Amino acid sequence: MRVPVLWMTVAAVAAMVATPAMGEEWTKQWPVKGQADLRVEVDDGRVIVRGADTNQIEARIITTGWKIGPGGVQVTPRQEGSRIELDVRTPRFNNWMGNNNRSLRVELRVPRNLVASIRTGDGSVLAEDLQGSIRLRTGDGSIEATGLDGKLDAETGDGSIRTRGRFDVLMLRTGDGRIEADVMPGSKMASGWEVNTGDGHVVVRLPEKFAADLDAHTGDGKVELEFPISTSKLDSGKDVHGKLNGGGPTLRIRTGDGPIRLARM
Repeated sequence: MRVPVLWMTVAAVAAMVATPAMGEEWTKQWPVKGQADLRVEVDDGRVIVRGADTNQIEARIITTGWKIGPGGVQVTPRQEGSRIELDVRTPRFNNWMGNNNRSLRVELRVPRNLVASIRTGDGSVLAEDLQGSIRLRTGDGSIEATGLDGKLDAETGDGSIRTRGRFDVLMLRTGDGRIEADVMPGSKMASGWEVNTGDGHVVVRLPEKFAADLDAHTGDGKVELEFPISTSKLDSGKDVHGKLNGGGPTLRIRTGDGPIRLARM
């Protein structure tokens, strides 16, 4: 008895979907001298970068449902002196035939003191125990950056941002999501800071003697302060302009919808 072609096709597709997603792993190490300069570009995947007492950069790429190589995930590493570049691309038919069991994760172990630019088109970013100048970007996903010391510039198109560290420069932006920033003692504004969300709560915790010119606005909510402030403008609790501890560079905080809370550490 012949099985109709249609049923054979259905059975084949069902087998493909039911087959457990296999994974692969790719690893590489780069020795570096002096301050490392790391550039990572991922089009679809989670990125984790952790600082350590080491003089090399170690990368580990883990996939589920993808092979690594021709026809699968393309990995392009480059090194020029202390500058390391890592480009990771997934095939364009990522969710073809409804297979959502595919994933990609990039893990990096790096020297604590470095210059880093980490970008993913779709996925969360986690950064821990880093010093120097750190730039984090994701088109869609949360950003968490803790144990930082220096400069942080973090932006997501859609997702929350949470950070904790000693900062000289702090730039946090999300199109839609909550922002929570713990600014540790010893932080001092080298220039103006920005904390901006299109839609979400904002909580910024500052040291007791932190000095800044505050410029805070919420489109729908209230600005709450735990600090004494020399106020030059207060509009129904939605707009606050004034000086913290005598003033300094501008700390600009914005949310389109949600409260803003400026709290003590």
